[in-house]
Amino acid sequence: MRGSDRNETADARLSLAVDAKRTVLVGDRPSTRGTMLKQILGVGGWTVVSRVTGLIRDIVIAAVLGSGVMYEAFAYAFRLPNHFRAIFGEGAFNAAYVPSFAKAEAEGGKAATHQLADGVFTLLLGTQVIILVLASIYMPTLVSLIAPGLSEHPEEFALVVTLTRITFPYLLLITLVTQHTATLNALHRFGVGAAAPILLNVSLVACVALSFLFPSAAHAAAFGVTFSGVLQLIALMVATKRANALAMPRRPIFDDRLKGFFRRLGPATIGTAGPQIAILADTGLSSFLGQGAMASIYNADRLYQLPIGVIGIAAGTVLLSEVSRRVAQGDIEGAIHAQNRAMGWTLMLAAPFVVAFVLIPDLILAALLAHGRFHFEAAQAAGAVLAAYAIGLPAVVLIRSAVSSFQGRGDTKTPMLVSLAAVAVNVPLKFLLTPYFGASGLALATSAGAWTNFLTLYLLAHRQGVSRADHVFTKTLAVVLAASAALAAAIFICNPFLDAFTAKLPHLQRETRLAALILVGAIVYSGVLVAGARATGFSLRR
Repeated sequence: MRGSDRNETADARLSLAVDAKRTVLVGDRPSTRGTMLKQILGVGGWTVVSRVTGLIRDIVIAAVLGSGVMYEAFAYAFRLPNHFRAIFGEGAFNAAYVPSFAKAEAEGGKAATHQLADGVFTLLLGTQVIILVLASIYMPTLVSLIAPGLSEHPEEFALVVTLTRITFPYLLLITLVTQHTATLNALHRFGVGAAAPILLNVSLVACVALSFLFPSAAHAAAFGVTFSGVLQLIALMVATKRANALAMPRRPIFDDRLKGFFRRLGPATIGTAGPQIAILADTGLSSFLGQGAMASIYNADRLYQLPIGVIGIAAGTVLLSEVSRRVAQGDIEGAIHAQNRAMGWTLMLAAPFVVAFVLIPDLILAALLAHGRFHFEAAQAAGAVLAAYAIGLPAVVLIRSAVSSFQGRGDTKTPMLVSLAAVAVNVPLKFLLTPYFGASGLALATSAGAWTNFLTLYLLAHRQGVSRADHVFTKTLAVVLAASAALAAAIFICNPFLDAFTAKLPHLQRETRLAALILVGAIVYSGVLVAGARATGFSLRR
């Protein structure tokens, strides 16, 4: 083992020891004393609220902005800073910062953690200010590079440039929010950081409601994005202040702790950047597909992210902690058992979304978005993209669980390399499929990349002896497949009858049909799950 690898492993074990010590002091129950499902739902609770309010936000914005140039321009302006935010916000920063913070706390107490936090804060702030200034000056060039097809539509291009200049400060603000959230996570205070994204949804709805004060509704929505960054940063700074951990600008001291943070951040960031490269390709190629393509991708992706955020990320967060603790204790079999339970519950919770997104994507998006100025045809176009995304949804929600096999042992390099390999499959496929399938081709390529990523991770972990499907997981998979087939049959049988029945209603035909299908589907899917569990002899509660 190389020296750097030994250091990283030692750091990870030290972090785990600090976590275990803190658990004893505060009286938290170890994760093994609660069910895996309860942990996953607990971690995902605030995410559910965030996603639901986000769905309300999208409905309001679609109804007010419509499905034309303003809506699509806002989609670009919102997407561009989020490309860069996602690199830090999807776990890379947390994975590097939390162990570094714990190590500093163990070695030097509060003084060391303040020094580390202040140094990181200063470097982040300085870097982001430079990026913001350069991006504001050269925004037309940046938009041309990321969405080159927009240059063929001068009016839309000018609007995207203007709106992106408004939204881009969000990147600076949310980067600082990410650090404060990671500090609170290191102190085992998760609530404020998990709830902060709700402020984005509230801010956007409020600004769109006051759109008469702005040049257009698109300008109002863009201002709402940046204003939400201010609100989130204030909330997180207040929370860290109360925890006596507020970071302040101070000349950074490049000691071993700060250098160790950047050593961890590099591989984690590159691994997270892999999917963002694919999303950048989506943005660029969609700009050549004509008006409506970017809006279709944006709307489909927003709905597609619901089960990913609520199920996949929550399960991965719980599992990483559990696997890390068991590996540190030398309990490899226990780590494999925990992974199987998490993957089983992940599939069980995600499967209904997959079935619905594949079979009735048009109905879902039309019921949610086809109101006000947003046209039904735009919802149908987004539905086709959603169905293509759904093919890769099982892989996407399982990736975080698969990654835990490596990160739990201090290995961040393997997931990074696998992520880049998946991009090497994903991006060329986008160029091959887009001429034939349009925006749906981009989503199909994304699904192919997700399956490449997950299967490669799982096979590598299996070869290393740290991942193995046990008999309970096999039974869970069989029951989930049976319940999914029953759900699909219920949709096929009931949809035509409900369509004929709701057509007689004066209003809310699509909404009523979707609600009825959700009710029938929930009864059928849960009923088959319970029956299957009893027939195969395993408990859904464990």
